[in-house]
Amino acid sequence: MQRIERIIEFLNQQPKDNFLRHALALEYMKLEDYIKARDLFLEILTESPDYIGSYYHLAKCLVLLQEVDPAITWYEKGMAAAKLAKDDHAYRELQAAYEDLVY
Repeated sequence: MQRIERIIEFLNQQPKDNFLRHALALEYMKLEDYIKARDLFLEILTESPDYIGSYYHLAKCLVLLQEVDPAITWYEKGMAAAKLAKDDHAYRELQAAYEDLVY
C-alpha cells in the first residue's frame, strides 16, 4: 500500500502524468483491483491514445474481468496505435496476446 500512496502523492502534483497513472494502474492489478486498474488505463488511453504501453495492460485487465469482447477491441486498437508509432516490439506483444485470446 505504501507504494500506491507514494504514487498518489506524486499524482496529486502531476495529475495527468501518464507514467504515474500507468504505474498506479499496475499496482492495482497486483492487488487484483481490476476495476480501478481498468478505469485508469481507460483514462490514459482516452486522453493519450499514443501511450502504447497501456493497451496491452488494459486488454489483459479486461480479460481478467471477463470482458473478452472489449479486450479484443483494445488489443486491435493497440496494434493499430503501435503500427502508427512504428513500435514493432509493442505490436508483436499485442498481436501475440490478441491471437492467444481469439484463436
